[in-house]
Amino acid sequence: MEKRCVSYKDAGVDIEAGNRAVQLIKGLVRSTMRPEVVTDIGGFGAAFALNKDNYKSPLLVSATDGVGTKLKIAFMMDKHDTVGIDCVAMCVNDVVCSGAEPLFFLDYIACGKMVPEKMAEIVKGVAAGCKEAGCALVGGETAEMPGFYKDDEYDLAGFCVGVVEKDEIITGETIQEGDAIIGLSSTGLHSNGFSLVRKVFFEMAGAGLDHYVEEFGCTLGEELLKPTAVYAKTVLGLMKHTKIKGIAHITGGGLIENIPRILPEGVKALIHKNSWEKPPIFDVIQKTGNVPEREMYTTFNMGIGLVLVVAPENVDAALKQLQQKKQKGCVMGEITRGNRDVSLIS
Repeated sequence: MEKRCVSYKDAGVDIEAGNRAVQLIKGLVRSTMRPEVVTDIGGFGAAFALNKDNYKSPLLVSATDGVGTKLKIAFMMDKHDTVGIDCVAMCVNDVVCSGAEPLFFLDYIACGKMVPEKMAEIVKGVAAGCKEAGCALVGGETAEMPGFYKDDEYDLAGFCVGVVEKDEIITGETIQEGDAIIGLSSTGLHSNGFSLVRKVFFEMAGAGLDHYVEEFGCTLGEELLKPTAVYAKTVLGLMKHTKIKGIAHITGGGLIENIPRILPEGVKALIHKNSWEKPPIFDVIQKTGNVPEREMYTTFNMGIGLVLVVAPENVDAALKQLQQKKQKGCVMGEITRGNRDVSLIS
């Protein structure tokens, strides 16, 4: 009896579909290019020329992250063109916390079944995020993994490299009592806390993604998929006019766990929780799920995506620059004596 020939496609991996996906995303990738990129798409590695004449003592700063279970919302809505922005933002916002300029970005997409048009939608978001951050999308990897992921699901992660002069790196080590804390507004949930979000809305409330929510001015699904804000250009522009002592990206762990990461010994952050306007999504989550207040501030950004620490004499200049860049910001607290933690007051 003649044995049947089995192909890779029979096993669930469609190489032709993968090649078609690459063709669809080439234009998106090229739209993000910077002059320093010296290799084309499709090689085994991407080369980026760091012009030594532009730096005295450059430090490379890197970060990697993913989008987390926010992707579940994208699957449920079959909308994939914004999660790439989230992926870029999660990485470049970490890099800029050191005062570094994001230079280039790579993505990794693993899926159950290769659908070229869906891959192109994902990368469309990645390219949009890179352009917003000013960094080049120099490459990535798309892996078809049948049997590991469901056919209609995927995971998305990214990696970013930035550069900063050694004597300009922001570490938080000079933060002292009396310094001011400035918060930069978030666009909503960003990319954290979605396991709790899904439990509250889907399991407890039985809400549908197409349900219109008056407080949001849109459907629940549209609110949940609002992409993470990219703060890179805002911070880099601010650094040219104002001395920034510390920057914290408010991701998983919220305000309570992320701010202490930049504080030196002997001080703490005193946060006036009523000093900024919180997007309605947070109040709805808290009330719907009966979530304790501290849990909210430990899980979500609560309307503040990035925290800056500056000397009191630099506050007015910082707020003026933020206003010019159309970035909402406010003085949300101050540094006091303490033990590297956060206190919330009304």
